[in-house]
Amino acid sequence: MALQGTTRVVGEIVIVDFSGKITLGEGSSLLRRTVRDLVDRGHRKILINLDDVDYIDSSGIGELVSAYTTLQTAKGELKLLNLTKRVHDLMQITRLFTVFDVQSDEDTAMRSFR
Repeated sequence: MALQGTTRVVGEIVIVDFSGKITLGEGSSLLRRTVRDLVDRGHRKILINLDDVDYIDSSGIGELVSAYTTLQTAKGELKLLNLTKRVHDLMQITRLFTVFDVQSDEDTAMRSFR
């Protein structure tokens, strides 16, 4: 299934709910466009919900790292929410758990923004 994303704003935090696959091509470019558009519009607190993302490839991982860097540069924060087992395992293998703030429930994630 192609990647789809919906955004919702809760206070000053934008939650992006993605579903599908984040892979080379359309999936990773949708992720890139979504984050850059939000940053361009002044959003600095972004929570990416990966609950319905069943697959992510190295290109998708690269885009998550790029999104993280984009927000760091903009003095913002990017956090990840609800990783599936497959995405969770990939984050462990690539040691990206040391980079990303990964949360397992939305309320805790919302409170974790400074």
